[in-house]
Amino acid sequence: MSLQTISSDADLRPSRPEDVQALEADVRLRDDIRLLGRILGDTVRDQEGADVFDLVERIRQTSIRFHRDEDRLARRELEQILDSMSISETVRIVRAFSYFSHLANIAEDQNNIRQMRAGKNGSSGVLAQTLAKAKGAGIGADALRKFFRSALVSPVLTAHPTEVRRKSTMDREMEVAALLDRRERVALTADEAAASDEQLRREVLTLWQTNLLRRTKLTVLDEVANGLSFYDYTFLREVPRLVNALEDRLEEGGGAAGELASFLRMGSWIGGDRDGNPFVTADVMRGTLRLQSSRVMQFYLEELHVLGSELSIAAHLADVSEELRTLAERSPDTSPHRSGEPYRLAVSGIYARLTATAEKLEVEITRRPVGKGAPYQNVKELQADLDVLHRSLISNNARVIARGRLRLLRRAVDCFGFHLARLDIRQNSAVHERTIAELMDAANPGMSYLALGEEARISLLTNELRSTRALVSPFVKYSDETMGELNVFHAAAEAHAMFGSDAIPQCIISMCKGMSDMLEVAVLLKEVGLVHPSGRSAINIVPLFETIEDLQASSGIMDRMLSVHDYRRLVDSRGSVQEVMLGYSDSNKDGGFVTSGWELYKAEIGLVEVFERHHVRLRLFHGRGGSVGRGGGPSYDAIVAQPGGAVNGQIRITEQGEIISSKYSNAEVGRNNLEILAAATLDASLLQPSQSAPRREYLVAMDELSNLAFKAYRGLVYETDGFVDYFWSSTVINEIATLNIGSRPASRKKTRAIEDLRAIPWVFSWAQCRLMLPGWYGFGSAVEQWIAEHPDKGMPFLKELYQEWPFFRMLLSNMDMVLAKSSIAIASRYAELVPDEALREKIFGRIRREWHSCIETLLDIMGQDRLLQGNQLLERSVRHRFPYLDPLNHVQVELLREHRAQNPDEQVLRGIQLTINGISAGLRNTG
Repeated sequence: MSLQTISSDADLRPSRPEDVQALEADVRLRDDIRLLGRILGDTVRDQEGADVFDLVERIRQTSIRFHRDEDRLARRELEQILDSMSISETVRIVRAFSYFSHLANIAEDQNNIRQMRAGKNGSSGVLAQTLAKAKGAGIGADALRKFFRSALVSPVLTAHPTEVRRKSTMDREMEVAALLDRRERVALTADEAAASDEQLRREVLTLWQTNLLRRTKLTVLDEVANGLSFYDYTFLREVPRLVNALEDRLEEGGGAAGELASFLRMGSWIGGDRDGNPFVTADVMRGTLRLQSSRVMQFYLEELHVLGSELSIAAHLADVSEELRTLAERSPDTSPHRSGEPYRLAVSGIYARLTATAEKLEVEITRRPVGKGAPYQNVKELQADLDVLHRSLISNNARVIARGRLRLLRRAVDCFGFHLARLDIRQNSAVHERTIAELMDAANPGMSYLALGEEARISLLTNELRSTRALVSPFVKYSDETMGELNVFHAAAEAHAMFGSDAIPQCIISMCKGMSDMLEVAVLLKEVGLVHPSGRSAINIVPLFETIEDLQASSGIMDRMLSVHDYRRLVDSRGSVQEVMLGYSDSNKDGGFVTSGWELYKAEIGLVEVFERHHVRLRLFHGRGGSVGRGGGPSYDAIVAQPGGAVNGQIRITEQGEIISSKYSNAEVGRNNLEILAAATLDASLLQPSQSAPRREYLVAMDELSNLAFKAYRGLVYETDGFVDYFWSSTVINEIATLNIGSRPASRKKTRAIEDLRAIPWVFSWAQCRLMLPGWYGFGSAVEQWIAEHPDKGMPFLKELYQEWPFFRMLLSNMDMVLAKSSIAIASRYAELVPDEALREKIFGRIRREWHSCIETLLDIMGQDRLLQGNQLLERSVRHRFPYLDPLNHVQVELLREHRAQNPDEQVLRGIQLTINGISAGLRNTG
């Protein structure tokens, strides 16, 4: 299989110097793709035979001819080839084209790393550039240190099921990437190059013989283990390195010396997110915390082991501090070989105490100490011992040694503690409501909590917050659901006692719709001692506003909430910081891409104003998905485009599904993505305009556009008879549920209603049929109608919005990207799966008209002749993938026909699942 890329069209010829440089880098990308393609082709020929290889080549070359020359004869030929294949041949072809997508992704990632190193990538050295901007704005090193002292940047990993790859295939792909990277960095001899080629062939063959699909469903703890692998790949080492590097840059900039606060903190939902996932129980949460602690403890012990071998400093050759001497004397290490090496003795003692701590926390470790030690009571005691080593080295002219492994270990302990990641617990407000109702009704015979209005609930719950008696009675038998909720809160209290309060610092309320939803959680937390009747709280209570209606109500809810004395005391006990989470996914499914983005922006403006009035610090938690339809897109642009005051030095952002692996599987790429988050937070907080809203006429225009887009989107999705049937027939929504890619069910309830469907399978399904509808629908008709209603402003005003307003620019940029990955021709094949011809024509006709309208208006506003004109690197990537994606889509449609016609051959469903895998890999950010 010779996986060549398409020659650049005339309109892709570079005109700017930076584009010339990008094309030069692309030559090396093509070399990598050809190398991997040649190896994959050889593997297919060797394993499946020359006939299969020849068939793959015919399909590839015909598809390229069709895309490059728009040769309609080639399209008919391609369809004839694909339609004539047997099921067995189809599965083999699907595997070959799917592996092309995976290998092409590896080559592209390596090319991005190559350009990042060369300083040609736009986000290369972004933190250094932002620091330079701050210096140019007159913000000195001392001011930046003060900023980071109260800053928080927190990527939060979730188990949202959009990563279709198995860890086994990911591991093999990472080996291929490592081999390509070595060829790039090292001048290989002829023998070494031959050995490298053989190793690449070995890895590709292993990939070919490895199941692309999981045979069994993942458990929650499987998801936890998969999430923890990214700490090995990236976080455990790169988070400390980034903070230390920033500390060095600030020292170079002058000002007072001193250690920089560890502002970068990892978060997680995996094992704590119970919303719609009945498999996340109290015991699973306890297991999650033990797995997390085990991973970080093992890391600390391994680093200490190596540190002990490095610190071979002899007492008679170098002075040591008195406190270091005391620490060494307390060591249980009695080896005569280390009697004159106080640093090694001290490290042995720390090692022994840390091992005892792991045993006390009931976490598994593999290394054993040289003797017994007393466990650390908390992480501060461990930090104190490591600080003794640091101060002794510094005071005795060994600063360069202190800045090595010891410095990174000290920073890691500060960032990760004994808990590794801050685990959020999350549940739906309806579950909290039912739990409180059962507790209240049992404690107050004759009461019906569910019959109470909102004001009566608020009064009852605030009184309960002040009460010193327990609401839960040991003499009442509660329902399984209520006991399950109470057990989770008890487990959270245990975690605070064992691992410290950072182990579970947030309790998130999904579908928060009112004040009582937040007060119910406060009462439940009081039952386990995490909230005290005196007004102290050991945990943040975080409302999650998700639907359009909830976003519109959010600032009003928080205004009243912060005015409630009993709740405000809890906020003040948390340093007068209140976190609010905004949901991108459900608001998009509810109101469409344009309205979702706009209502999120308006909600932030309202929240900023409310919090400023109450003198409370707002921390926003952005629940962004990987795809544009779920709030995805470039992180830097998204953060900087927030309204003034919305970031304010603190931000948390979810990292989901395939986005986690694409960002953090490689340490170098992972470090760059962490830098982007830190730099954007600094930029948005200190270097962007402080006013929360742009010019009023911009806001008015956007409000009008949003209302028009909302009407168009709702009109199609929720108000068109038969749309539900169209969606379930024309997409792979049913078949996605057969993939073992997550522990959580696809729907909240067992219905076909769009309202009950989770946002992930909704977006994922539209991506598979290449429509990407949640990422653009409604924009084109909204613009057309707005221009008709405002002929005095018209298109020139919208172009001004695009040029002057970062929010509007980001909105259109994301649509530009998602529309470039769509294909109305491919989507039309999926529409043919709808058995009702009249329904098919009615709905697909509307979608097709809106698609054309959207592209036309988008290009006009952006001043482009074609999609992605301003991003040639991504444009080439997308165009080069289409010839390999289209055959997968065609095959998927035919297999769906067979499957839905009840073909008993199990290879039919397996073939569909393989196409889902391959299309997802080819499109990348699909869910």
